[in-house]
Amino acid sequence: MDPTTVVLALVVTLFAGLSTGIGGLISMFQKRSSSHFLSVSLGFSAGVMVYLSFMEILPEGLHYLQAYYPAPKAAIINIASFFMGIAVIALIDRFVPSRGNPHEIPDLQTLTESGCGDTDHCLLRTGMLSAIAIAIHNFPEGLATFTSYMADAKIGLGIAIAIAIHNIPEGIAVAVPIYFATGSRRKGFSIALLSGFSEMLGAVIGLLLFSLFPTDLMLGVVMASTAGVMVYISFDELLPTAEKYGEHHLAIYGVLGGMGVMAISLLLLG
Repeated sequence: MDPTTVVLALVVTLFAGLSTGIGGLISMFQKRSSSHFLSVSLGFSAGVMVYLSFMEILPEGLHYLQAYYPAPKAAIINIASFFMGIAVIALIDRFVPSRGNPHEIPDLQTLTESGCGDTDHCLLRTGMLSAIAIAIHNFPEGLATFTSYMADAKIGLGIAIAIAIHNIPEGIAVAVPIYFATGSRRKGFSIALLSGFSEMLGAVIGLLLFSLFPTDLMLGVVMASTAGVMVYISFDELLPTAEKYGEHHLAIYGVLGGMGVMAISLLLLG
């Protein structure tokens, strides 16, 4: 492994993870938690992830697997790994309690009217559960970002940017209830920032995989699984949230814009 590439992959993963802190900062200065800009941005992130998954990451995974297996068997393993990635992130969604697993910016009025006697306590609990849930979700994203960058820097950078955009509203989801519960902007921002650090754990696991199993087989399986994770995140998290906080067409324009920008970027970098 090239030490410079490893360091850059870790830095890129850290950048993507700590974007939750950007969300924490934004939440301190906004009066409303929804906007058309957010809708377009989330759609853009989904477009980047979906385009990269089907046009770059899956073919790249197949390329590595074909160096290890005959073409028909490599294709089967590639597809199986893709759905394995979907299954892993879906299981994480399944076992993290839904109340503590928000991918949406919290609505303070809804929280207040939810029947909880101590509003501050409810808000603080919501913020902390959000931080824990987001930390759990960020682990496979960190693995995906690190592994993709190690395989192909331009793909890894594209994924990092998409995940960074995706992490901004997650940071808001953590910071808003904590800020309203405690009155401390610093505490809301700090916990939002810390929730993104778990992506580095995923990067460390990726580094261990590269150190222990530096084979085309491992790389191919992880790349295809990464594509599955990205597609699931796009359809389960990004697009529903984008539509909730904006008009349907704004979300779709964001998706198409993300695909177009990614396509042009890959052509220019290629």
